[in-house]
Amino acid sequence: MNIKELTNTKNFFLLAGPCVIESEEMALRIAEHIVAVTGKLNIPFVFKGSYRKANRSRVDSFTGIGDETALRILRKVHDTFGIPTVTDIHETQEAAMAAGYVDVLQIPAFLCRQTDLLVAAAKTGKPVNIKKGQFLSPESMKFAAQKVVDSGNPNVMITERGTTFGYTDLVVDFRAIPQMKKFGFPVITDITHSLQQPNQVSGISGGLPELIETIAKAAVAVGTDGIFIETHPDPLHAKSDGANMLRLDLLKGLLQKLLRIHEAVREF
Repeated sequence: MNIKELTNTKNFFLLAGPCVIESEEMALRIAEHIVAVTGKLNIPFVFKGSYRKANRSRVDSFTGIGDETALRILRKVHDTFGIPTVTDIHETQEAAMAAGYVDVLQIPAFLCRQTDLLVAAAKTGKPVNIKKGQFLSPESMKFAAQKVVDSGNPNVMITERGTTFGYTDLVVDFRAIPQMKKFGFPVITDITHSLQQPNQVSGISGGLPELIETIAKAAVAVGTDGIFIETHPDPLHAKSDGANMLRLDLLKGLLQKLLRIHEAVREF
């Protein structure tokens, strides 16, 4: 897959799916719903699902159903619906393994400065989506992206996902979107993770899902190329990050509103 396949349309593109692959049935159900919605709205779609969650607050937190099992499910989503898929990698040896199953490799925000990880992802030849660290300025991300390019892979995307504010909150500085677009790479806004409230005393991250529409509208208004949304049929019972996910049946209405804003912005 080439990134131009996502950006050569009049609409923004969408990365969406569950936080983590919980089961084959769940992944296919979510993918089928989003494919139907994005097909009608003419929005390019990449299915997102982590095959394993490495960054957890507690050792007893759910991390996945097994690497190979989850990666095979991601491959089945691709084969069943003919859509690209994206998943996170956490260590260098995971790059080639995950690249054998998915179309895009994603670098988690906490790991965006890990040179060996970026180089390993780049050398697979797959597009690389780098999430901006919660601790970094937008300008700093050009160096992370350049590591991938210098490793022979120009297919880079950068994702804004909020900046640490105090100990248990994140804020989105919307100046970051046009600032990072100047680097020449598509910029995505991760709506749901920007509303996460990490490091809660319970050991389970909280969230502000009631603000998903607000953050998404603002991101589209300032020119984001892509939208990233984690979604689940029943967020309250999701096995990871349910506190900040969008309920699946609300996705269509949200995207319709965002398309109207996008169309208005394109006129200027």
